[in-house]
Parts: sequence; structure tokens; C-alpha cells
Amino acid sequence: MGIGIENLTVTYGAENVISGLSLDIPEGCFFTLLGPSGCGKTTLLRTIAGFVPAAGGTIRFGGQDVTRLPPHKRAIGMVFQDYALFPDKTVNQNVAYGLHARGEKGPTVTGKLTEALERVGLGHLGDRHPAELSGGQRQRVALARALVIKPAVLLMDEPLSNLDAKLRVQIRETITELQRESNITTVFVTHDQEEALSMSDLIGVMNKGAVEQLGSPQEIYSAPRTAYVADFVGAANRLSTRISLAGDGMVSAELCGARILATDARTGGGTEGILILRPETLHLSRDPDPARQTLPATVKSRQYLGARTSYRLHLAGDIQVVADLHGPGHDGFQPGETVSLGIDPSQARVIAA
Repeated sequence: MGIGIENLTVTYGAENVISGLSLDIPEGCFFTLLGPSGCGKTTLLRTIAGFVPAAGGTIRFGGQDVTRLPPHKRAIGMVFQDYALFPDKTVNQNVAYGLHARGEKGPTVTGKLTEALERVGLGHLGDRHPAELSGGQRQRVALARALVIKPAVLLMDEPLSNLDAKLRVQIRETITELQRESNITTVFVTHDQEEALSMSDLIGVMNKGAVEQLGSPQEIYSAPRTAYVADFVGAANRLSTRISLAGDGMVSAELCGARILATDARTGGGTEGILILRPETLHLSRDPDPARQTLPATVKSRQYLGARTSYRLHLAGDIQVVADLHGPGHDGFQPGETVSLGIDPSQARVIAA
């Protein structure tokens, strides 16, 4: 079932942490709340779960108003950052806990338990205790415990933050695969943009208790509507500029005394804006390319990163930008070298200042 949130307000004391937030999450969607610490994403998740009361507004699961229901009556599965496993219970007992709490017994519990553990690849570890498991195994136990009760909604609060980088990739693939198989509407909270981009159907980027932009991973990354989103999701060169309309959804942006064509992503008019240039969309060459918009630049420094090289460039007017090159010859430019910086108009965007 889908989740509908209308005019939600959440307060801590006299302070509104979330104010008038409305959001629709389609049924079966993997939806991620993305943002830094303190932006309100965990508060929103815990309000959806019923752990934090709503001061105003409505939360619906499908057509049912669950705003005033306690967590155990909301048909949710919850996966916490710290796993929240019972240390004195075995894997089997931890996973079966929710089934027993719902009054299920005997062969029904055994069948569901076996299925849940097999789905997360832990069928052979049912008799172990949490202390005998790795971090990744404990996280999969927590996931099995959430899924075994067949929840209508799965809620996950920074579930991968305690794992090392390689294990995070493995577990996020497991989570994504299981969510697709079960088609459970999922709300996933993270501050990690790579997790959000790689796992989600839909992302809400949060800022100060509000969803600043809602869209697919591709829209959030390639078409940010605000400087905050552009800066938080991926690397971005942000350059203040004066602009004029160029037609067909494009603007002409002033940069280093030249005019650069860019996509117009402002919500209104005006002559001031911010030019957003993703580092990986920029091109370097030793000679100006007549097929590209180019500016002269000087290589100030470079970082060789294996599959790519990141260059810090100096432009006229003491402007600095970063360009990331991939493919053959990506490491072929040296500090002090004068180069031609190429800009693709379809990849450059101007947003409101």
C-alpha cells in the first residue's frame, strides 16, 4: 500500500521540526529520505512509524488513517541503525519474535521463519546468538525479522551506517533485491548519497524539516532545482553569474567575461543565478574544440584516483573549478599547464541565486 502524508506537523517542545509537510509515496516504491544530520529525516520516519506523535496533519497507509495508531497497529516492519537484536536470543528466536507477538504458533511460525532466513542467506545460522555474528549478518537478521511478519510498509533508519564500505554495497544489494521481490512500500533514511542514488525509485532531499526536491535518482542528480540539492547530492561547481534568456529553455550565463549557454532551471526570472557544473561533465584539451563552449584555464593541482583523475583549475577572475576526467588519457594533464575547458550546454544548469 502507498503512504499519504498531508500537512504534517511535528514539534519538539515549542519548536516545529516539521511544518505542513505533504508527500505521496506510491505503493511498492523504494523511497529514500536523504539529507544531513538534523534535517528532519529520522523524525519524519519515526512519525510515520508511530514512535513520534504528529502535532497536526494526517498519515495514511492506503486509505487508512494511521495518524493516531500506535506502532504495533500500523503493519510496519522496522530496521534500526543499531539492529536492536535481543542479545540473549538466537537468530531463530529474534526473527520469530514478531510472529509470536502476533499469536502465531507451531508449523506456521517454522515455515515463515525458514523462508525469511533463507531469503537473507542465514538459514544455517539459526542457532547462533547475535554476538557470534558479523555486522553484516546481524543486519540481515534485523532485515529478516522485519520482513517475516509480511508488513505493509518497511521502514529503515540508516541501516547500513555501521558497516564497512564493501559490506555496505553487499547489504544494499540484498535489501534492494528483497524489496523488489516483495514489492513492499519502503521508506529508507540515509545521509549517504550513493546509497540513495543506487537503491531508490524516488528520493526526497530534506532540508530544515521540508522536502526540498522530490524526484527519481536521475532527476535529483542531473536536474537539481536548488543550490542545496546540487551541493548535497554529488560534487558540483557552483558559480555566481549574471544571466539573460537565450530561448528554448536556455540561458546565457556570464563566466570569465564569456557567455556560456546553459539549461534554465530557475523557477522565476531575474538576471542573477548560480551556474552548476558537475565535474564529470567538463572536458579538458590542449587546444580549443570548435564543437564545444571553451574557456582558457590553468591546471593548479591533480589527484590521480585510478579510474579517474580530478583536476583543480584556475580560470580568469580567480575562479576555481574542479573537472573529473575518465577514460584513456584521463591523467595526461600536469600542474601549471594551460588547457582549454570545455562545457556542454546540455549538462550546465542555471538555478535561482
